[in-house]
Amino acid sequence: MGGFSISVNDLNRLLASAALLRARGYSASVLSGGIEAWRDAGAPVVAKAGWPGREETEPSRWVTRAAPRIDRIACAWFIRRFVDRTAEFLFVEADRVAASAEEIGGIPFDIDGVEFSHRGDGCSFDTFLDRFGIDDAALRKLAGMVRGADTGRLDLAPQAAGLLAVSRGISAIAADDEEALECGLALFDALYAWCRSSGEGPGSSPARRTA
Repeated sequence: MGGFSISVNDLNRLLASAALLRARGYSASVLSGGIEAWRDAGAPVVAKAGWPGREETEPSRWVTRAAPRIDRIACAWFIRRFVDRTAEFLFVEADRVAASAEEIGGIPFDIDGVEFSHRGDGCSFDTFLDRFGIDDAALRKLAGMVRGADTGRLDLAPQAAGLLAVSRGISAIAADDEEALECGLALFDALYAWCRSSGEGPGSSPARRTA
């Protein structure tokens, strides 16, 4: 694949467009180098054929238990960032997850008896990575933090205790499940960025997002 280049004027226009979208309440950023740089850096991508039960013209729908915390928020983050950026999430009581998913044509997760749930010693987040064939060192490192924090095995990762504390803090300040999700998305964006750059020095991770 050939190199990626962009003029200063084009970059400025992209930055301005992203800023305008953010001002209007959308999540928007500019990926330095574009998707080509993202792939060349070895970052994960998910083929559309791997998306379960999704019509390409519509957002995918996912259903899980109410009061989402570490694992469920991590799963939702993975879906939004790597599977379907338009994905919709419904949080319901545990005994309503399966029925609600059937009613809306959604995919249940992080509950017993479904595909996307705990397996062995792993969390639902681990299952998502395995199901989509993700072999990304940063995501696997993040999975260790999620597993440790979610299961109380804080020895699995030095960051697990901090993730647990911040997650409980989000639950304490969020007005509802949707607000908790939005806070969690920002948290996992930051953790993933750290996982990609750790060991390489601050800001050295390739394919960085530009505000």
